[in-house]
Amino acid sequence: MTRRRGPGGSGRRRERDGGGRSRGRNGRGRRSRESESGWSELEAKIVETLGDSSRGPLKSKDLATLLSIEPSDYRGFKQFLLSMEKKGTIYRVRGHRYALSSKIDLVTGPVSMTRDGHGFVRVGDGGSDVYVPAHRLENALDGDTVVVRIEGRPRGRSREGAVVRVLERARETIVGTFHEGRRVTFARPLDRRMRRDVLITQGDDAGAEEGHVVVVRITSYGEGRVGPTGTVVEVLGYLSDPGVDVLAVAHGYGVSLTFPDDLVIEAEQAAERGVADPGPDRVDRTELLAFTIDPADAKDHDDALSIQALNADRVEVGVHIADVSHFVQIDSPVDVEAAARGTSVYLVDRTVPMLPPVLSNEVCSLNPGEPRFALSLFLTLDREGRVHDRRYEHTLIECREALSYEQAQEVLDGEGSINPEVDEALRSLDDHARAIRARRIERGALDLDLPESKVILDAQGDPVDIRRRERLEAHRLIEDYMILANEVVANDLEAKGLMGMYRIHEDPAPEKVEMLAETLARYGVNVPQRRRLKPRDVQQILAAVRGRHEEALVNTLVLRSLRKARYDTTNVGHFGLASEGYAHFTSPIRRYPDLVVHRVVSACLVRGSAEPYRDLDALTGLAERCSAREQSAAEAERESIALKKVEYMERHLGEEFHGRISGVTAFGFFVTLEEVYVEGLVHVSGMLDDYYRFEERQHVLVGERGGKTYRLGDRVLVQVARVDKEARHIDFAVLRRMPRERSEPHD
Repeated sequence: MTRRRGPGGSGRRRERDGGGRSRGRNGRGRRSRESESGWSELEAKIVETLGDSSRGPLKSKDLATLLSIEPSDYRGFKQFLLSMEKKGTIYRVRGHRYALSSKIDLVTGPVSMTRDGHGFVRVGDGGSDVYVPAHRLENALDGDTVVVRIEGRPRGRSREGAVVRVLERARETIVGTFHEGRRVTFARPLDRRMRRDVLITQGDDAGAEEGHVVVVRITSYGEGRVGPTGTVVEVLGYLSDPGVDVLAVAHGYGVSLTFPDDLVIEAEQAAERGVADPGPDRVDRTELLAFTIDPADAKDHDDALSIQALNADRVEVGVHIADVSHFVQIDSPVDVEAAARGTSVYLVDRTVPMLPPVLSNEVCSLNPGEPRFALSLFLTLDREGRVHDRRYEHTLIECREALSYEQAQEVLDGEGSINPEVDEALRSLDDHARAIRARRIERGALDLDLPESKVILDAQGDPVDIRRRERLEAHRLIEDYMILANEVVANDLEAKGLMGMYRIHEDPAPEKVEMLAETLARYGVNVPQRRRLKPRDVQQILAAVRGRHEEALVNTLVLRSLRKARYDTTNVGHFGLASEGYAHFTSPIRRYPDLVVHRVVSACLVRGSAEPYRDLDALTGLAERCSAREQSAAEAERESIALKKVEYMERHLGEEFHGRISGVTAFGFFVTLEEVYVEGLVHVSGMLDDYYRFEERQHVLVGERGGKTYRLGDRVLVQVARVDKEARHIDFAVLRRMPRERSEPHD
């Protein structure tokens, strides 16, 4: 082992993406290769040819003739047309003829279902999502990639459309409750976004009994009035059986709870090989005072920090990230499995890792007192949080401590101590983190401090308490360095024109901005009158309500108006962070995009060797899958927590709680309780004092006779009326609306 410089100059959430488009400096063009450039030119020619108004839709052979495609290249040309169709650029109409999707008002994207059966399709044309009413969804299911015909553009609202084709199915199985009818047997999906029961083929029930929770493989997705059919492939048990509720969530979102035996053996062999061969450029940095800060129950540690004074004005902060890419080679069995999983999943009662435990918890994890391989980013910072220099190294480090957030906070508050050396390092890191944060906020970055719930379970897995998860300054300290490291890496990839994977966050859709402005105006909060908000505009909105009783409500409304952050190979910036470039780099044990970025940094910025990824389309497809898996993991986590909330509230039937209205719909309003962080529904069918009319733009229900209103943000007294564990649903009965406070809108 040599001691030298290398070449190159929550939950487990370590960075908080705010919910855009600030154009990156280089974009996709600088990362294109000769072959990719050729395909891009071909795509442009196809678009130009199909866009010629003198021609109608064309067959693939006619297109090939017009574009002088050689017969030997025709098969590849047809495959390219299929890829353009999947992307949504072109569409096959009758007679297997191709047309430009934009010319016939078609868009393509994944569909997300709401609980009332409607859908929203996210498309990449820069416009708003497309709303698809339930009766126009055909047989599309949540997550499917669909082609939608735009059929309306209501002012100030999302575009409306109808599904004309399902391009790709998101799921092959569903989880539901098995029922035996007089003539048929069927499974009723636990996921209420699936509105249709699945008919079970006779003899394919796997011995399931009435009320069992089953996993069903879909054999037909149905058409028209004919519903889907399927075969029972696994019986999980009754929903009341211990652990079945969380198992149902995991299966429902495609979360694999275990690893195949042969993959575990592969991982063990990869661990042995990696430990035995540190690589030719590993630098011994075990003299550094490095330590991790994580949740108290963390089993994997993917990042550690160190800090050294260089002179009176500058320090060098080491951001040390577990060197997973050293152990997991591209296209190895372990890598294929990790890519399929996309992320670790944090369910209410367990963690489902992306990598087998021998890697995630042992040889990759930066465990204290153990020499570990890291990919380290060293940042030279001044007192104002500016980065003056950086370098990357493959390192050997040994963490002195594994601190919990609470332990670190006690040191920062002066109420606890680890040892004098660690205490001093922590305080110095905190001072510089505050300067980094101030610079980020100064440029317009958002800090949406939304409440998160933490369910406390006893030894049997039963919920005994539900608390609001506390966000400490120690959390912010880690966030600041992780965000900074991710930005530095993204900027370096962009500057060198390297093919990587970015974390992007686009501008809010104009329609969402308009609706947000109308709602916030009722609370005396002004939104700048322009169609495209800037991050600083949103920052000012949040500042205007800081410390007011409606702060959490406004934070939630702002979050709903923002797009979801996602992964892409084209850098279009990050709206929520007001950043020109951002890439996930700091958590390769638990997120696959970070592993992708690690490989690029390791190969190109440390070793100066060839890029590990060469196929832009394949990498773009991988980014899309990682985004989808991230979304599924987040939903699985929320659903598992929701189950335990229902179970907890079942013990409080008939009890009264204060809460605030957190959502208003045509069928009632949702209330978030103040005493415990739980949300339930007050259904209009239970509001017997009047007939209530929903006014969507004002987020309000209005009584037709008495004029009583229930609007977003109102404080109410409710009673727990009913819970349904199968539907993961809590019903409240409203007892009365509490008097509105001075700053709240009045009738």
